[in-house]
Amino acid sequence: MVTLMSEIDLKNYKVRTDLIVDSIGTSNIEGITKSEKKIDNIIISNINAKVDIKTLGKKKGNYTTISFEDITDTSNRKKLEKIVTTELLKLMKNLHIKDIDKALVIGLGNYKSTPDSLGPKVLNDLVITRHLYLLNEIKVEEGYRNVSGFIPGVMGNTGIEAKDVILGITKEINPDFLIVVDALASSSIERVNRTIQMTDTGISPGSGVGNSRIEISYETVGKPVIAIGIPTVVDAVTIVSDTIKYLLKKISFNKATINNASQKLKPVTSINYLKEEYQDLSKEDKEKILGLLGNLSEEEIHQLIFEVLTPIGYNLMVTPKEVDFLVDKLALLLSTSINKSLHSKMND
Repeated sequence: MVTLMSEIDLKNYKVRTDLIVDSIGTSNIEGITKSEKKIDNIIISNINAKVDIKTLGKKKGNYTTISFEDITDTSNRKKLEKIVTTELLKLMKNLHIKDIDKALVIGLGNYKSTPDSLGPKVLNDLVITRHLYLLNEIKVEEGYRNVSGFIPGVMGNTGIEAKDVILGITKEINPDFLIVVDALASSSIERVNRTIQMTDTGISPGSGVGNSRIEISYETVGKPVIAIGIPTVVDAVTIVSDTIKYLLKKISFNKATINNASQKLKPVTSINYLKEEYQDLSKEDKEKILGLLGNLSEEEIHQLIFEVLTPIGYNLMVTPKEVDFLVDKLALLLSTSINKSLHSKMND
C-alpha cells in the first residue's frame, strides 16, 4: 500500500490559488525574500521575487499580502484602510510613480456574479477627476490626481478580451500607470474574504472564478500595473482537504484538554481550537483515525480529493453565504484606500 500512495504524482498538479503566500507556504525558495510584521491582529507579509518563479507560476516583482479577521467591524476596517493605503503607496514608490502621474483604475469582474463583482464595485466609490482636468474652466484643487476609471466587463458578455479593451483605452488616454482590481481564488478556507494581495507584477482576469484570461501587466499594456485582489472563492477540493486537516487538529486539541475541567464547561461552538496551543497528532494516531489516509501528507490528501472530485465535475467553486455583505464591505475598503493613495488631499 505504501507503493500505491507513492504513485500520487504531485508534479502535474497545481493547487488553485492566486496568492503567492499560498504557493510558497513555509518553503525557502531561492530568489525569494520574505518579511512579516503584525499590527494588532493584522498580518502584513512582504515578498520580493528577484526572478520569475516558473514552478509557482509567479513573476518577478513585489508582493504584499495583508491578512485580517473581521472586515465587518468598523474599527478593524479603519485600521485596514490605513495599512492598505500605506502598503499601496510603497508599491507606487517602488515603481517611481510621482504625484502628478495620471492613473487609470480598472475594475475587473462581473456585476452579475457576486463573488466576481469586487472590481466593478470598487469603481463605484472611486474619486474620478480626469473629466475635470479636461474642462479648462474648472481648476482642480491641489492634492487631487488625474484619475480615470473603467469597467471592461467580461469576455462572456462582450466577446472581447479585457486586455484588448484596456490596451485600447490606455493608448487613447495615455495614463502613466494602472491599478487593476479583481477577485481572486485561494487554496485555503481561512483566506477567503480575509486576505488582500497587492503586486506590481500584473494580473490575469477571471482567475478568481477559475477562468484565467490573458494577463494585464507592463509586458502587455506597456505601463506599470499594480494589481489588487481579494480571494472571494475557494474550490470544493480545498474545503474537503481543509476539513480533514481541521478534523485532526480538533481531535488533537480534545486529546490535549481531555482532563481540563474548564474546557468542558465551555460550549463546543465557542472554542477556537486553532488559537490554542497543543501538540499535533502523531503519525500513528493519524493512521488510527484516518486509516490509509493517515499515511498521506496534506498535499497528497489534496491531490487525492482533486482526483476524486474533478473528473466527475464536482470540484465546485464555493463562496460564503453572506458574500453580498462582505463584498460590499471589501469594495468600500479598497476604494477608500485607493482614493487616499491617489489623492493626497484625502489624507488631510
